Amino acid sequence: MVRIAPVAQAKLKRTLEALRGKIDVRARLEVDPIGVVRRYGDPLDREIIGLVAAGVAFGNVKTIRNKLEEITRRVGPSPHEKADDPRALRTALAGFRHRVFVGDDIARLMIGARLVQKRHATLGRRFASLFREENDLRESLATLADDIRTAGDLEARAEARSRGFAHLLPDPRAGSGVKRLLLYLRWMVRPADGVDFGQWDVPAAALVIPVDTHIHKLARNLALTSRKDLSWKTAQEITAALAVFDPNDPVKYDFSLCHMGMLQRCPSRRDPKRCEGCAVMPVCRHWG
Repeated sequence: MVRIAPVAQAKLKRTLEALRGKIDVRARLEVDPIGVVRRYGDPLDREIIGLVAAGVAFGNVKTIRNKLEEITRRVGPSPHEKADDPRALRTALAGFRHRVFVGDDIARLMIGARLVQKRHATLGRRFASLFREENDLRESLATLADDIRTAGDLEARAEARSRGFAHLLPDPRAGSGVKRLLLYLRWMVRPADGVDFGQWDVPAAALVIPVDTHIHKLARNLALTSRKDLSWKTAQEITAALAVFDPNDPVKYDFSLCHMGMLQRCPSRRDPKRCEGCAVMPVCRHWG
């Protein structure tokens, strides 16, 4: 666990809060996957298309948005209703491809999620129940993923040597940071603030920050972690450091930090050209 001196902590908190206030949320929603999810008013649709959006959210952000737009055009205005008709859904997604994913992978994910919804009323109710029983975010998330994987027969894709299912719905027990699943949880759990929805009855204090390369570089530069991997332990360490600033909502800084990291292309060392104008430069270990 990284320890930050009290004076530095206070300065870092002021900087993070200022960054949250400066981020142009409307502009960033135009490029963030959550911007697509926010078009849906029905919580059932948001659960399903949110899971898809998080699942395909790796790589070039422009490509991700384009592929999400294609999925939503193919699926139509009500993803949860479309998933009630597996044959129609598979037909709609036939020919879709994005990196290692094909249309059948997306269809199975949606069908599985919809079946779990129907069994428990919502995915959120299932997850909240698991969390109350386990009091363990990682295991609860893993069990929810198991439920969806089984219901959607995603293992059949594995037997067919498809890599898509594993990338869409990874197992949190394996030790990786499962960034996209934690991103999905953030969307569903954090209080509604114009970005996240706050529709799952789980305390925001329990969340773990989704760690991608942007967040990881920033976290190391801000001395929130010294770990060099993108593991679950690294995500926990960064979350614990942020919880010092807000124990009830430690991942509230994620959206602004991630987008600042993308815009700034945060380097791993002092770089006057790339660091110019960076909002966290005064507290960065390379400059502070």
